[in-house]
Amino acid sequence: MVKIILLAALVIIIETVSAQSTDSVNFKCGISTIQYAGQTYHTVKIGNQCWLKENLNVGTMIPGSMAQTDNKIIEKYCYNDDSANCTTFGGLYQWDEAMKYSSESIQGICPSGWHIPSSDEFQTLESTVNLEGNSLKAKGQGLGDGDGTNKSGFSALLEGFRHFDGYFDGINTYARFWSSSEGDPTTAYFLRLTNTGTKIFVSDFMKEFGFSVRCVKD
Repeated sequence: MVKIILLAALVIIIETVSAQSTDSVNFKCGISTIQYAGQTYHTVKIGNQCWLKENLNVGTMIPGSMAQTDNKIIEKYCYNDDSANCTTFGGLYQWDEAMKYSSESIQGICPSGWHIPSSDEFQTLESTVNLEGNSLKAKGQGLGDGDGTNKSGFSALLEGFRHFDGYFDGINTYARFWSSSEGDPTTAYFLRLTNTGTKIFVSDFMKEFGFSVRCVKD
């Protein structure tokens, strides 16, 4: 009886490893989708990088007036404390929450096999699109000279952000994405797009702000 149970367990392990290997072999960036925490994410290849096309929307919503904490539960903000905005734009995360309170692992809250991009990876993205921010923005995002073309397929939405003291601002004006790179103990680098210009900004900012998270493949 024990031998039968052990044999069955071994078969399950082999089948699991085989399925994982097959998924890895069959993955094609730009075609394959990722299932993670009840959400489906599309993928896009930009130069030599493979990105998720949507912002992460994972975790339990808490009000913007509260700080996210290291309580083993992924917490997110939804713009204006409206869950519908998380459905549309994804969640907003303080840097420590996005990094799962560890600067040693760049995976953060991204799915396995993906990670929060470094500032260098954002600069690679910037170079790949020839410094053209509109190519990163979804069509209909932005105004005049800042109108998105989405030529890259990155599909950025101007989702706004959560201010460090708890209020929300910048919807339809800014897109801000955390990197895994720290500036100093209180700041981290992020990529910023605006609604009125083509420029891509990569600079550091206070970790207490709530920004979006976009994952890149390992």
